[in-house]
Amino acid sequence: MSEYKNSNYQIRLPIIITVAIAAGILIGATFTDKPTVVQNDLGKSMQKFKEVLTLIDRNYVDQVNTDDLVEDAIEHMLTNLDPHSAYIPVKNKVAANEGLQGNFEGIGIEFNIFKDTIVVVSPLSGGPSEAVGLLSGDKIIRVDGETVAGVGFTNRDVQKALKGPKGSEVEVTVKRKGKKEPIIFNIIRDKIPQHSVDASYMISDEIGYIKVSRFSATTYDEFKVALEELKSNGMTKLVLDLQGNPGGYMNHAINMVDEFVPDDNKIVYTLGKQKRFNSQAFADRKGLFEKGELIVLVNEGSASASEIVSGALQDNDRALIVGRRSFGKGLVQAPMDLSDGSELRLTISRYYTPSGRSIQKPYEDYEDYSKDLIARFEHGEFFSSDSIKFNDSLKYETSSGRTVYGGGGIMPDYFVPLDTTMTSAYLNRLFTSNSMQEFTFNYVAKNKDKLNAMSYEDYYQNFSVTQTMLDGLVKTGELNDVKPDFKDLNKHKDLFKLHLKAQVARQIWNNNGFYPIFNQTNEILQQAIKLFDEAENLDRTKM
Repeated sequence: MSEYKNSNYQIRLPIIITVAIAAGILIGATFTDKPTVVQNDLGKSMQKFKEVLTLIDRNYVDQVNTDDLVEDAIEHMLTNLDPHSAYIPVKNKVAANEGLQGNFEGIGIEFNIFKDTIVVVSPLSGGPSEAVGLLSGDKIIRVDGETVAGVGFTNRDVQKALKGPKGSEVEVTVKRKGKKEPIIFNIIRDKIPQHSVDASYMISDEIGYIKVSRFSATTYDEFKVALEELKSNGMTKLVLDLQGNPGGYMNHAINMVDEFVPDDNKIVYTLGKQKRFNSQAFADRKGLFEKGELIVLVNEGSASASEIVSGALQDNDRALIVGRRSFGKGLVQAPMDLSDGSELRLTISRYYTPSGRSIQKPYEDYEDYSKDLIARFEHGEFFSSDSIKFNDSLKYETSSGRTVYGGGGIMPDYFVPLDTTMTSAYLNRLFTSNSMQEFTFNYVAKNKDKLNAMSYEDYYQNFSVTQTMLDGLVKTGELNDVKPDFKDLNKHKDLFKLHLKAQVARQIWNNNGFYPIFNQTNEILQQAIKLFDEAENLDRTKM
């Protein structure tokens, strides 16, 4: 819970920001007070709905399920409000909340499906699977006696079979290389942490990098640990990567901004129909990185809480925003529990950046709203900032007088076009068919001793992807029905090699081994590293 300042009073609002592309991850504060309504009008509407439902139940020619009718009516009702108000049935509630809780309950493995077989990529450190002795490479063939190999299991099926309440038991039968007979493990499920800070490392002696994938219940704590570690390693300049971050808990976004801006700087405020949904948040403590150049990376997938962070830092002239225009989600939802255990996530306010900008893009037309990113691409916005037209009536100023605009996302201070040379259709097919993952998994299994004997610095500097490895990747693709495209491979050979090297590194050194290599394809980051002089100039404008 975080405290939000208000001009008249102080309130506690653990509200969460969400985005349509996050497909149902719409969580926030629970408000138990009933909203003020005109009871007579509401009563008449309720009575009318009840009458229709009763008439259908008693008189309709076929048998009907009134529960289904009510749920359909609720969902249809919400389509007349905004794109982010949503109804979550009981059966979907756990899954809908899980992504932002910072943990889930299960057996604790990273898995993949190769040739219709569930393969343990890695038991998660400290989890129940590691404790009972599951090993990387184990093939799961049965769960609670039911065959799961060769029957078309999907990722969703695996999660449904292996996830479950903490303390519950599941029997997992695996086939292990070198063992003739299957091995049975009885695993007691437990809470498994999910990290939202994907990576943090030093790009150079001065520049640190932190990648945040979402704003979950543990994000701020993870972020502080990463920031403190980078500072201890000599960081004086920071890149905060929020590309593709769909948002999450508002209070974690506020706390993150507070580490960068001085006391009493405004961070965000919200306005709703009811005064209890109005709030203002200010920096109120000494931050870990209030001095030093800061660059924030955003793109069209950065939404909601990501836009709170980037908007606040831009308006306060604390960070240079680099990338492409963010998604444009400025509506706040609050979850409200219904009597049957389902949940209504209702938009109760809009949020505004310190300068007064609303970041919410228009949503009068649902179809246009859902296709907005496609329209931006086709219009050329991903390739040229000149294609973006701003409404002068939505012009605002940062604390030093720089012009910024509201009305749909955060426009970066420095635009970086999408680099289509860093994409390959053949490479994409190898990824979507799991061929890339399967090949690198098998390569690491065969060469683990050699790889483990290397330091990461040695691997980063000296490991080279060979033609034999590329040939093996092509062969794995063929076995998964991916037709070779040697013209594409030869044209993008360096890109193939980079992805192979990054995927191998991930299996040995996790994300902190993966991202320094993978980020060589991150055109926004590569451009941002050259812009720290401009970031430094922001501080000078405030002197």
